[in-house]
Amino acid sequence: MKLLSYRHGGTVHWGAAKGEGVVDLGRRLPDIASVLALLEGGEPALQRARAALADAAPDHALADVRLELPVPQPRKIFCIGVNYAHRNAEYKDGSDLPKYPSIFMRVPDSFVGHGGALLQPPESRQLDYEGEIGIVIGRGGRRIAREKASAHIAGLTCINEGTIRDWVHHAKFNVTQGKNFHASGAIGPWIATADEFPGGYAGLRVRTRVNGEPRQDDTTAHLMFDFAYLISYLSTFTTLEPGDVIATGTPIGAGIRFDPPKYLQPGDVVEVEVTGVGVLRNVVEAEGRPA
Repeated sequence: MKLLSYRHGGTVHWGAAKGEGVVDLGRRLPDIASVLALLEGGEPALQRARAALADAAPDHALADVRLELPVPQPRKIFCIGVNYAHRNAEYKDGSDLPKYPSIFMRVPDSFVGHGGALLQPPESRQLDYEGEIGIVIGRGGRRIAREKASAHIAGLTCINEGTIRDWVHHAKFNVTQGKNFHASGAIGPWIATADEFPGGYAGLRVRTRVNGEPRQDDTTAHLMFDFAYLISYLSTFTTLEPGDVIATGTPIGAGIRFDPPKYLQPGDVVEVEVTGVGVLRNVVEAEGRPA
């Protein structure tokens, strides 16, 4: 299934993509209030959703709804820095491959859904893109064994982990400011559930395009810390919960790495494509200055 949250008629609903349409699963399963509630219900709830979707005709065209974040308010959003081996080399600092992953966190309102506007803030002209594969947690847990970690994945999504580059250098030991500007990144268009990946998660491809120009292209075969390791490592120090998101890192080719840098400008179209998920598409707009 491709689970999504969407706004129609002024109200947020949840359902699944089917062809070029949306099936309103919330109407068919009224005791399940949201995608998050579905994930919290575990496999029995997912089975009910699959059954409801199987013979249902779409209720709306995708073009007639506004997609929200697949889980509109995830409790925790973890981001992994420099996780592709080629990216470590891109820094040209002679450093060895890291022993542990670099981690920072983002707040939900720093992201918009598929089709939402990425905002270039008035404080900076260095809005950059970072195409990534996102893990959405289904089954929660603490100190999850690596060999059991895949069972905790609800599915995958596309992420543009947008960054305000000059603001990540405002402080010595963190990147929080530059990673949490309002509506600077995007998640979506939906969650492709784990059963859509019967062969597992090795060799999945992530690509980023700006105005149709290929900028990033790599596969999970080059991850230094794979999905199972990340889930095991993160759950060592915190409890993972249904709906939590892990942005697994971006390949080489971000705008800052060009000479001169290719930062995003109003009107630019950014697309992030992930094998088995689809394409996340957003247009950049200039955020108005406060009065």
